[in-house]
Amino acid sequence: MIYLTGDIHGHHSISKFSTDKFPIGKSLTREDYVIICGDFGLVWADTAEERYWLKWLEGKPWTTLWIDGNHENFDRLREYPEEDWHGGRVQRISEHVLHLCRGYVFEIGGKSFFAFGGAESHDKEYRVLGKTIWNEELPSPEEMERGRRSLEAAGWKVDYVVSHSLPQHMQEQMFNADEYEGSILTRYFDEIAERLDFGMWFSGHYHTSYLLAPQYCLLYHQIIELADSGFLLASPKMGGLLG
Repeated sequence: MIYLTGDIHGHHSISKFSTDKFPIGKSLTREDYVIICGDFGLVWADTAEERYWLKWLEGKPWTTLWIDGNHENFDRLREYPEEDWHGGRVQRISEHVLHLCRGYVFEIGGKSFFAFGGAESHDKEYRVLGKTIWNEELPSPEEMERGRRSLEAAGWKVDYVVSHSLPQHMQEQMFNADEYEGSILTRYFDEIAERLDFGMWFSGHYHTSYLLAPQYCLLYHQIIELADSGFLLASPKMGGLLG
């Protein structure tokens, strides 16, 4: 079984995985996966509180997968070595908490996922470079080219895309330019979306849960379960616009 949700921002929204809010979670196994669509935030400052919540998440019975958002400490993240996993590359934060590196197609539960994290912060003026914001929030040319090569190898067809930000044309449909500006990443996603045959595209970043179009879904507090016919709401006590 595969579940997806939006940002957790460290401990701030991690309570969505409590038994009360995500009751089916207690019956899952390590062969089941929960994917976080960016802004994981638990590889940030190596505090006692952060270590507590990482241990709490590791103690859950499923395997947690996450892509990076814009609110990550990329200096700390690069300290974790990469390894091969399910067709792509990951960084193992703990035994059952894995970061999906950008630009790979992963085979998970019989489905293919193109994973590509990152986004441009829209609160940059309030952040300090190297302390609360990093240039790596946006992709390098090498990462973008890796994504193209991975999709080329997959015949430009995947079941799902998991990202933090949307393609530019979808972002413009949902938000004003003064809320979320375009970036090299959103324009890159436009290029990808134009060529790619995909089932659904899931994004975090925008702090809302919303079915934007038949193939695009924004996630925040709510947790969904993937199904052959689409997805099912797996966190009925969490507010949002998917129910």
